[in-house]
Amino acid sequence: MRRTLMFVAAVLISLPLWAMHCPQDMAKIDALLQSDPPSDPEVLAKVKELRAEGEALHKAGDHAESVKVLGEALDLLSASE
Repeated sequence: MRRTLMFVAAVLISLPLWAMHCPQDMAKIDALLQSDPPSDPEVLAKVKELRAEGEALHKAGDHAESVKVLGEALDLLSASE
């Protein structure tokens, strides 16, 4: 029981950290799109779609999913270099 309570407390404490991570990822994606956009139009469209989806999830309060989606966009940008 004690471990369960500690786990729940840790999760609740970490939620604001997830929320602050999303804007950093969005800013990173925006900077990369400005400085070195992918040459493949399909990759560019997918990155923009994922970035918009991540922002919508962030605004809806689903920060864990937002971080995941924004991470996919960053991975696509890294792979396109």
